[in-house]
Amino acid sequence: MMNPMRTAITDLLGIEHPVIQGGMQWVATAPLAAAVSEAGGLGIISALTQPTPDALREEIARARELTDRPFGVNLTFLPAITPPPYEQYVAAIIDSGVRIVETAGAKPTEAVAAFKAAGVTVIHKCTSVRHARSAEAIGVDAVTIDGFECAGHPGEDDVGGLVLVPAAARALGVPVIACGGIADGRGLAAALALGAEGIAMGTRFLVTAESRVHDDVKHAIVAGSETDTRLVLRELRNTSRVADNSVAREAAEVLAGGAEFSEVAHLVAGARGRSVWETGDTEAGIWTAGQSMGLIDDIPACGELVPRIVAEAEGVLTRLTR
Repeated sequence: MMNPMRTAITDLLGIEHPVIQGGMQWVATAPLAAAVSEAGGLGIISALTQPTPDALREEIARARELTDRPFGVNLTFLPAITPPPYEQYVAAIIDSGVRIVETAGAKPTEAVAAFKAAGVTVIHKCTSVRHARSAEAIGVDAVTIDGFECAGHPGEDDVGGLVLVPAAARALGVPVIACGGIADGRGLAAALALGAEGIAMGTRFLVTAESRVHDDVKHAIVAGSETDTRLVLRELRNTSRVADNSVAREAAEVLAGGAEFSEVAHLVAGARGRSVWETGDTEAGIWTAGQSMGLIDDIPACGELVPRIVAEAEGVLTRLTR
């Protein structure tokens, strides 16, 4: 019988299970990425979590000390008055011999060309079919599709994964990875049924033993439900799904009154969000969380979580094919 967990994504990336860890800012560091890769999935390091390209080189080296299995690096292209030195980060990734990169954010045409010239496999994260088609046109090898349920930026179209994943799978010639609202084997089985070749998870991997996020944040997610997130910055067409706390509610209220971004910048500042991860004070700032928190009820090691998800998915698929 064909192994349902061997897919175009496992073959493309050289991994055992079609399970990918999201490249979460401030969360996706070498220990977490290595743990996911050791468990048979694909761990990912967040490049911009590292303050400099040289620091990224060191983080990549640290991951190599922890695992000899494939892992990737996420590089997100964000609008900024003073953008990071993206070309130097690209060079650091290539020079370090990383073979898999996940890009996100603005269209990464030049970076993709540089990565492909160096023989790097590129996955691009999108929130719509039109953006996925654009990514395919510039030569990426696979696309991650974020449904409306996801943490962070779900785009502005408000399309959930149940529609978005099969729409993307139908429209594209490259493999599709489903993301958003997935936290267990049922989600993996559903993603495969919808035409995806694998899944990516952020919130679920945030709540693991190897995640360097403060335990109070992990326990808050475990205690939370699928209704405990909130959309902020909608009025500015920069929507982000975050945990529903006092800071997020204040930002939403101020913007609903017609305020400009400058009037909420102090509330949504990234430094405040980072302090949540570090201190465990879940009211210190806004912090990203997906609706999948309603499916998370424990804090396992990645070596337990990944095989559990795969076994559950195989069980679901076996039951359905009877």
